[in-house]
Amino acid sequence: MNAHIKFENLNVSYAGQSALRDINMEIPEKQIFGIVGPANSGKTTLLKCINRTIEFTESGKVNGVVRVAGEDVRDIKNVYGLRRRVGMVFPLPVGLPMTIYENVAYAPKRGGMYDKVELDALVEKCLKQAMLWDEVKDRLNSLGTKLSGGQQQRLTLARALSLQPEILCLDEFSIAIDPVTTMKIEDVLTELKNEMTIILVTNLLQQAQRIAGQTAFFNAGDLVEYGSTEKIFSEPEHQITYDYVTGGFG
Repeated sequence: MNAHIKFENLNVSYAGQSALRDINMEIPEKQIFGIVGPANSGKTTLLKCINRTIEFTESGKVNGVVRVAGEDVRDIKNVYGLRRRVGMVFPLPVGLPMTIYENVAYAPKRGGMYDKVELDALVEKCLKQAMLWDEVKDRLNSLGTKLSGGQQQRLTLARALSLQPEILCLDEFSIAIDPVTTMKIEDVLTELKNEMTIILVTNLLQQAQRIAGQTAFFNAGDLVEYGSTEKIFSEPEHQITYDYVTGGFG
């Protein structure tokens, strides 16, 4: 299986405090890759290294290599192009102060898509994938910030999908979404993996078990182990992994 993303001896610190240590890991192409672990394990930091949003943190220092499709992300001159290739959804929604329609159409427009028929179709597609279309189709010109928290989170997902990314990073995306809708989005993600690589950071262990082909377990900045999801949850190599996946801590 081809590695879409590869971490080589990755170390990250904030103001001298280590956040990730010696991470060596490959994420295969067009698969849902789960990342689990307790708080402050470095999971979000890992995602930020992929599209270089780690650079927004002044105290952040990165050593080692992160490759996307074989290319060291530090060598990619067009960082905005990189971030269009790597969609990102964080735990809490960040709605843009514009209409629901414009929230989704904003990135495609900036990328040069101006045909209204094309934009309309893309907005509808992305809102449907985010399981939001039926709830907002009659009020697309309303402010996105007026939606409920769970709806705003799904709008954030639709906005990430509007970039038509090759990699989609989801950082505990379902934290503000009800369980029924979460399950529906999981079904969509299972279909989307045929089009893109999906990295799913989740504190819901059953979610990783349901939809991730491979899973990595992080603890206190260390990659403890990774492999097939079935193996991680049934026959992990380390006792600490077993303790975590069976609810012993975390």
